[in-house]
Amino acid sequence: MINRKFIIIIFLAIITVSCDDTQVLDEYQTVAESWEMDEKVSFTLPELDSEKEYNLFINVRNTNDYKFSNLFLIGEMRFPNGKVVTDTLEYDMAAPNGEWLGTGFSDVKENKLWYKEKVSFNEEGAYVITLQHAMRKNGDVDGVTSLEGITDIGFRIEYAQNP
Repeated sequence: MINRKFIIIIFLAIITVSCDDTQVLDEYQTVAESWEMDEKVSFTLPELDSEKEYNLFINVRNTNDYKFSNLFLIGEMRFPNGKVVTDTLEYDMAAPNGEWLGTGFSDVKENKLWYKEKVSFNEEGAYVITLQHAMRKNGDVDGVTSLEGITDIGFRIEYAQNP
């Protein structure tokens, strides 16, 4: 028989997660055994209110198999009119003492990483965000072809101010 305290804890956890008033989108894509250098992860954004501002985040889940303390990404935002904005991004994934940053109780840590702040979507049509890793080992010209330890890549949109 299931313990009452366990049921109450699960119920409270569900309520807490569902009470996120700032969330507009929170979507993930699973990476295979390793994230290949030429593998691009894309997210098509829902239609957003042009009168509002949004904060954009990249979510990354990693395991202890990840061999680096940072992560380089190439982020591309494709506008409906065809314009493309490309950013090279660097994020810390571990503290100087080697402890993983992010949240999580198991060996999987989830990192919520800033991408863009207070963005307005003024053009009608589909916006597409594409992410690709750009990791290199120190001293190597060629990039890391298979990046191990990354399990999921996500994209999150939140209202910059409560709706």
